[in-house]
Amino acid sequence: MSLPDLTGRRAVVTGANAGLGLVTASSLAGAGAEVLLAVRDLAKGDAAAGRIRSAHPGARVEVAKLDLADLDSVRRFADARVAAGPLDILVNNAGLMLIPTRQATVDGFELQMGVNHLGHFALTARLMPALRLAAAARVVSLSSIAHRLTGALDPRLGIAGPYAAMNAYSQSKLACALFGFELDRRLRRARARVTSVVAHPGYSATDLFTRHARPGLSRLNRLATPIIGSSPEHGAQPQIRAAVDSTLNGGELIGPRFLMRGKPVRELPARNARDGRSAAWLWERSEELTEQPFELLAG
Repeated sequence: MSLPDLTGRRAVVTGANAGLGLVTASSLAGAGAEVLLAVRDLAKGDAAAGRIRSAHPGARVEVAKLDLADLDSVRRFADARVAAGPLDILVNNAGLMLIPTRQATVDGFELQMGVNHLGHFALTARLMPALRLAAAARVVSLSSIAHRLTGALDPRLGIAGPYAAMNAYSQSKLACALFGFELDRRLRRARARVTSVVAHPGYSATDLFTRHARPGLSRLNRLATPIIGSSPEHGAQPQIRAAVDSTLNGGELIGPRFLMRGKPVRELPARNARDGRSAAWLWERSEELTEQPFELLAG
């Protein structure tokens, strides 16, 4: 898709060293934005920044350490970013998928829920002062078609109860969608100059699916992607549109036209993601677990 001129705008993309995050960061930088790659592995982040500069000579790209599985790391990253001034775009892209057995973050959360949702929740909350300083900031929460594969939000949030890798992932991506839509509702009530949009890539050929999957699933992914899926370059288009399309008012879900692949379009979320009561509960519970309240009003 054609991007507007983003000169003078600042963006943060989490998980920007590979896959959808790298494509998104490169696209924003190529359009003139100053982009901060928020990554867990600085060496990989530096390599990604080099690739972006090669593709877009003169691109303004920096790299910073962010481990979403560690709330202390989230706080350090966010505090440094807030001190740097206004933030125009936050793309909460980073994620984990199909962790075979239950693992925990530094703070004791189930790993997929902790990284995909709770880490990004705390990050967005702490970056809100910088987002509020921008003329028209945008927060993008990356969900997944997997939010359609699970039922209502489980109040245990993966911390207790039986564990199944795919359901834990689906629940975490449902939480990402619920958070993005609830953030939109609360921003509207606060009359903030920040909008919240949710996106998903459909079925995209990144290493997220295969990184922790069994060999059989990895082979199935390689065979299925050319038929029903898309490349990272195409899979990233919904979140790129969600980040830069000024015609979006907030509260939309942007995904591929044909669910798995296609041009980015507005899409109706599954019923479980439209549950306002679950979203409000998740917000309050996320504040408790992360010990990170949201300050949505200026001043």
